[in-house]
Amino acid sequence: MSVTDYTIRTFILSSSCKPFSVSKWLKLPLSKMLQSIRTRLNHQEVSDRHFAHRLCRLIPAQCPFERKIEFCGYVLLNIPPLCKINPLYNELMALRFRALCYLADEWGEDISQYC
Repeated sequence: MSVTDYTIRTFILSSSCKPFSVSKWLKLPLSKMLQSIRTRLNHQEVSDRHFAHRLCRLIPAQCPFERKIEFCGYVLLNIPPLCKINPLYNELMALRFRALCYLADEWGEDISQYC
């Protein structure tokens, strides 16, 4: 089993979604795949302390900033803010917020280290 297959089976096609084969899922149009991932992220429950900590560490608190790569005063490459090109940015921010709320409300932890 490849890493892609494992990731899709574990994180995207878990028990809350209808089971179907990974190869069939990969043949879906991009918009349907993104909608499936969005649905999965929006319905992801945060009910484990370690999982919540992991989410808070992996998902950045703010949008990575724009960068310009210059050489001898000429702009070679302009990288836009990554949140503008990430179609799942809002869902990831909502998931991170749910994880922070879980840690603060359920465990009474200080979440300032993640802000």
